Amino acid sequence: MSKQTYRVCFCFQRRFRLAVSEAPEDIKKLFEQYSENGIMTIDGLQRFLVEVQKEDKATREDAQKIIDSVKHFHRKGVNLEAFFKYLFGDINPPLASLGVHHDMSAPLSHYFIYTGHNSYLTGNQLSSECSDVPIINALKRGVRVIELDIWPNSTKDDVDVLHGGTLTTPVELIKCLRSIKEYAFVASEYPVVITLEDHLTPNLQAKVAEMVTQTFGEILFSPGPECFKEFPCPESLKRRIIISTKPPKEYLEAKEVKDKEDDSQRGKASDEEAWGNEVPDLKGSHVANYKNDLDEEDEEDTDDGDKSQHSLAPEYKHLIGILARKPKGGLDAWLRVDPDKVTRLSMSEQKFEKAVVTHGKQIVRFTRRNVLRVYPKSTRFDSSNYNPLIGWMHGVQMVAFNMQGHGRSLWLMHGMFKANGGCGYVKKPDFLLNAEEVFDPKIKLPVKTTLKVSVRSLSDR
Repeated sequence: MSKQTYRVCFCFQRRFRLAVSEAPEDIKKLFEQYSENGIMTIDGLQRFLVEVQKEDKATREDAQKIIDSVKHFHRKGVNLEAFFKYLFGDINPPLASLGVHHDMSAPLSHYFIYTGHNSYLTGNQLSSECSDVPIINALKRGVRVIELDIWPNSTKDDVDVLHGGTLTTPVELIKCLRSIKEYAFVASEYPVVITLEDHLTPNLQAKVAEMVTQTFGEILFSPGPECFKEFPCPESLKRRIIISTKPPKEYLEAKEVKDKEDDSQRGKASDEEAWGNEVPDLKGSHVANYKNDLDEEDEEDTDDGDKSQHSLAPEYKHLIGILARKPKGGLDAWLRVDPDKVTRLSMSEQKFEKAVVTHGKQIVRFTRRNVLRVYPKSTRFDSSNYNPLIGWMHGVQMVAFNMQGHGRSLWLMHGMFKANGGCGYVKKPDFLLNAEEVFDPKIKLPVKTTLKVSVRSLSDR
């Protein structure tokens, strides 16, 4: 047990036992080497950082920050206990940050990207408030893909962001866009992608185009409607905002189709219930509408590219930096690689889980050039998440997560994107990008290295 002496009433001293461990002998010797009269000064601490910690660029200001962060009774330096506390505190991580050290000059499809789902929700998927606050929090953490569901407001003359068919309260689109502009590059200077789920009439699409161009100005990446043969690299898109959306069908036509196909929609909902039995008690019309709304994201394109874009407001069409498509024909058509253009494909969690069983290698091949986004299944009403490793091992760039959720899966997601300086982009391993041989996720490979970790407890609490 450690001991500390205090002066009481200016008359006598009293010694207290503190519930912390004694510093080991090697730590004491190290402290004595860089301290004088029991105190390690700013200069001594700086020398320790440079000579022992190998932080060659450490300054006196860095040393002062450490001293200020450790609570003790000496302002001009640290005593042994404060030094010991610093060594095993969060301010002294086991691995120093390497900053952005991955090659950032490869196409966007070569990176795992920190991706949010329904980024505007403050809580559950059915009745929580919509706000720009969770968007701000996600951007501060380094999330690089923000999803917005855009709908006409109650008077049909403006645009709101909300989870359609639910009891969620809307937030104005312009408020979300302004917050994105303000906080987009606080944590990382690499590009932010805004995925839009569009439920608008052409006149409101034109209004969105005006909002987006006026809000983002020169930082908006808008190459026009032409398709890329290859995605640009993150390095060339620093501090740029990219809009990604699927060219929407004409609004009234889509509504009419939806009204006529209620029975088939219910069929889809029953398919999802088989995957979501953990919430069997939640029933009601708003839940059915909610499922129908999410299923729209899984619908195939009803027309070819030119026809589906015909009803778009021209200004809106030119905003799209990453085009999202889902051609007719099921998985084989979805995962077909076009050598002349690249695209983004969205797939629900349960459809992806089925696809990896039958089309694992095709998914890996597809994601070498194209971007695949996987989002949580519709029965995750509580904003929970799924296992991201399944997506990553198949090369999925955008494993979309409910950032307002909780649990181990989300911790794993946050931990993954601590890598590469926390910039929100992590380079895929080479075996997922090998052009000569497509990686098969089902094959069991031999273990190359086994790491053994020993944990030493230095506290009796």
